[in-house]
Amino acid sequence: MINSNGRVHQLVVSVKRQYFDLSACVLTVAVGGTTIDCHRLPDTGRNVVRPQERRDRILDLLRAMQKELRVEYLASAFDVSHLTIRRDLDALAQDHTIIRTHGGCLAVGRAALETEYHRKVARNFELKKAVASEAVSEIRPGEIILLNDGSTTFHVAMQINRVQGCTIYTNSLAMVSEFSRFHGIRLFILGGEYSEEHYSLRGGLIEQVLETLRFDRVILGADAVDEEGRCMIPTPEEARLTRIMMGSAETKILVADHTKIGAHAHVAYARLDEFDSWFTSSGISADNLNRYCGMTRVVVADGTGNP
Repeated sequence: MINSNGRVHQLVVSVKRQYFDLSACVLTVAVGGTTIDCHRLPDTGRNVVRPQERRDRILDLLRAMQKELRVEYLASAFDVSHLTIRRDLDALAQDHTIIRTHGGCLAVGRAALETEYHRKVARNFELKKAVASEAVSEIRPGEIILLNDGSTTFHVAMQINRVQGCTIYTNSLAMVSEFSRFHGIRLFILGGEYSEEHYSLRGGLIEQVLETLRFDRVILGADAVDEEGRCMIPTPEEARLTRIMMGSAETKILVADHTKIGAHAHVAYARLDEFDSWFTSSGISADNLNRYCGMTRVVVADGTGNP
């Protein structure tokens, strides 16, 4: 509702009709006969809106616009500093209501944000970000890459625009919004049965498709790594699909931070000695690190400290 002074009391009240002007990437909402251009909110005055109210409005914009919102855009829209917006986004990410991206935030739909998958993406965010950064640094321009739907591989997707000319295959629907931000990357979605819990595609159809494809590099995650170097995930169905993915690439990469060591999982899909490299974070004991280095090349990510 908008009063005579032009102040916004509520962003959306009983939305009758909404449509997107895709050419300008501006959301226009028709509310009770009044059209609101959400590209920039009316000026409410610096420091007038309470933090919780501003965060609620950020969530409203994310759910309505269904695209990444940058810190610069939000700071301008709410007439506050970049630091204030970053604090808001950190608080929202801590509540698992948004996904933080480099320089902004992302919502991929309310149902998807409520899944365990997105809670896993947000968990140990900085560790996963650093591990993914190291893995991306070794990708060569023009490679054909397969990414599975893991939470750490999502962080790889967030940074893969650093490499030019890559072709990406994935079964993750959550990654589509990330790749849509980038230019010069070809994206293929591997079809199959939709998994609401993982926000991805799985099943026999995708397995058949994978048997016809060959990749330069596959990047996989794991829910747990045990002392014997077995890489574990929760279910036999996931293990079978991940095993097929692993066999379809020349170079096999594991991305899993040190908190996965000794974590709980049910089914082994591979051993460390089957991977060309394991990108991880510091925090691995000296004994374990020496043992793992005997199985594969272990890369400890910069920015996570030294073991």
